[in-house]
Amino acid sequence: MSYKFDESQPIYLQLIEIFKTNIANGTWKSGEKIDSVRNLALSFAVNPNTVQRALAELENIGLAYSQRTAGRFITQNQELIDNLKQEMAESKTQDFVLQMQAIDIDQKQILDLVKRCLNSEENKV
Repeated sequence: MSYKFDESQPIYLQLIEIFKTNIANGTWKSGEKIDSVRNLALSFAVNPNTVQRALAELENIGLAYSQRTAGRFITQNQELIDNLKQEMAESKTQDFVLQMQAIDIDQKQILDLVKRCLNSEENKV
């Protein structure tokens, strides 16, 4: 898997966001073992120290934990994962609203746009 990283932001911060997304959307499941630093570094084509830094931050915020000889695992704290999802949803929604307001789309138009998108056949899962 090859990722195109944004040069304006440190890669480890981008990896943290990718990892958080993987946790929030269930790609990385609660209690699941995280791939090794070396394998993740190869997958993302980055330095292992960069992956290590991102994973250490996941541990600092409680989304991952280490077991001395077994490796790293995703938290089993479902409340923490649910809070992560909520925070990510709120942040993305706020960004969307600000972008719409920047092009002079009012609240009613934003709501109509969201409803239209949700009802669109292309967006149905």
